[in-house]
Amino acid sequence: MLRVGILGVRGYTGEELIRILLKHPRVRISYLTARLNKPAPIAEIFPQFKGRLDLWCENLDLSQAVQSADLFFLALPHTSSMDVVPTLLRGGKKVIDLSADYRLDDYRLYEAWYKVKHKDKANIKKAVYGLSEINNSKIKKAGFIANPGCYPTAAILALAPLLKEKFSPREIIIDAKSGYSGAGRRPADDPFWAELKDNFKAYKVDAHQHTPEIEQELSKLAKKKIKVTFVPHLLPIERGILETIYVKVSHQPCLAGRQASAISHQLTNAYKKYYKDKPLVRIKNEGEFPCLRDVQGTSFCDIGVKVSADQKTIIIISAIDNLLKGASGQAVQNMNLLCGFKETEGLL
Repeated sequence: MLRVGILGVRGYTGEELIRILLKHPRVRISYLTARLNKPAPIAEIFPQFKGRLDLWCENLDLSQAVQSADLFFLALPHTSSMDVVPTLLRGGKKVIDLSADYRLDDYRLYEAWYKVKHKDKANIKKAVYGLSEINNSKIKKAGFIANPGCYPTAAILALAPLLKEKFSPREIIIDAKSGYSGAGRRPADDPFWAELKDNFKAYKVDAHQHTPEIEQELSKLAKKKIKVTFVPHLLPIERGILETIYVKVSHQPCLAGRQASAISHQLTNAYKKYYKDKPLVRIKNEGEFPCLRDVQGTSFCDIGVKVSADQKTIIIISAIDNLLKGASGQAVQNMNLLCGFKETEGLL
């Protein structure tokens, strides 16, 4: 039985990790931390776990942590994981970090976008980017996983088959909408809630910190530099991400004279082939597209694809639950791969 610790358990992702892992037959939760005035039973923090998990949540003590678990999920705020990762790795522990601290290969990009100095540059190169459908074989050999961001997960999975098909993107526009849980848990008197009620807005327009992560991973897939225009929006619902992605393509000689419907059919089949052995990605049939209800409460990514009538734009729609496939579910999927468990164990 694998002993698992969760650091930073009071947020949405920590809560989801507990919920998933309590159903997992191969693990036992053995250590929980959060910033607290004093230690408390986890059932006081989350009453839903009363009678299901008899464990106290404590302030982090790294020396105690190393003795208490074999694998750690870090559900800590961005910029906090790099304070604890070196100690955990030196202690021989497997680590899955849900923050952004180790996702970017170039620490200078991290410092530019997150506005802090990176304290652990040495371990950046040890982290495997944990997008399970793309880096499956690397994850299986890893000991340290940088769990992807929620927006990048939906975007990269939507675009990966297209890049493999050698379509030449002239421009990629990612129009993304997320439920408010993507902003993290907030106090009840936060003005955020009043601003959100009966409202819908764009934020961090073409300036969101997930942009370099998306571009980095798409560039690796395309084997050339890929740039995107990324505009996120906040929905007045709790969970789910839906992205509509517009790919402006250069003229493709191999498609000359073909109807847009035939190209859409070809692309749909290419997507199904690309993900045929990936159990948590579902490709919609031609002419069908995902909605948030399809994926909320699941670890699936659903994708639909269509070519515009003038054949100049490929439209891809992807949907995930930002707390599951976009965070905690994907983290457990990564744990399953690196520990040799069935990939979907505890997730279906």
